[in-house]
Amino acid sequence: MKARISLIPLLIVAIIVAPRAYAGPTVLVGRQVAASDRVSVQEISHDEWHALVSKYVDQEGMVDYQAWQTSTRDVERLDDYLDHLSTARFTKNDRRAARLAYWINAYNAVTIKGILREYPTSSIRNHTAKLFGYNIWKNLKLQVDDRQISLDAMEHEILRKMGEPRIHFAIVCASIGCPRLLNEAYVPQQVDAQLTTNAQAFFKDPAKFRIQGGRLYLSPILNWFAADFGSNQAAQLKTISAWVPDSARALVAQGKAKVTYLDYDWGLNDQRR
Repeated sequence: MKARISLIPLLIVAIIVAPRAYAGPTVLVGRQVAASDRVSVQEISHDEWHALVSKYVDQEGMVDYQAWQTSTRDVERLDDYLDHLSTARFTKNDRRAARLAYWINAYNAVTIKGILREYPTSSIRNHTAKLFGYNIWKNLKLQVDDRQISLDAMEHEILRKMGEPRIHFAIVCASIGCPRLLNEAYVPQQVDAQLTTNAQAFFKDPAKFRIQGGRLYLSPILNWFAADFGSNQAAQLKTISAWVPDSARALVAQGKAKVTYLDYDWGLNDQRR
């Protein structure tokens, strides 16, 4: 008994310091670029990403990870694209559309890179350690603009702060419960239309939105990020009413329907599952 009691202080200390002591290893993608070699984010080309997703992603947003992983050339092309993203320079005068397209593509490309490193796998959640070890959302980082930016930081510190709720129908965490991964690159000239198109596709999926008996069944994404859609449920429903099917718009826009949140499917968005 005395031996067990004497271990308690040590266990408490271990728990307190564990997050720092056992932080997962940082995995860097992209490259370090000298300030003199950087270009405006508005000059970043997303053509390489477009070519890759149009080859390996289908209309439903499912990815052929196996074929992509086995193509040494296309794995290298993804690395080349990430290296190109690292050449971006950001200023307060950047056009919002260019920043949106950049960070959405960056989030999706870094996520794909992270999955290809682990494939075969059944879920991204197999690689999101909470306390000990590697967490893809926190430890996989893009080098850009003298920073190392994680997926979490891209989502919460950059994209969400842009005040554009449609990002939640565009950034994809490699899961079936996510919005579909668009099989084209987001580009500044079309990003607004692309965001609307993907938002509409999201609400056409009965696994993410449906009405039964006057009750709305919504993806938990609308619960997790509720504040991004409005200050209360009525405002949130009014916001999403712009993207739901025409037959549901009146009910949703009223903002009075009862809401149930659906289960989230963390299965990998893999064409071969």
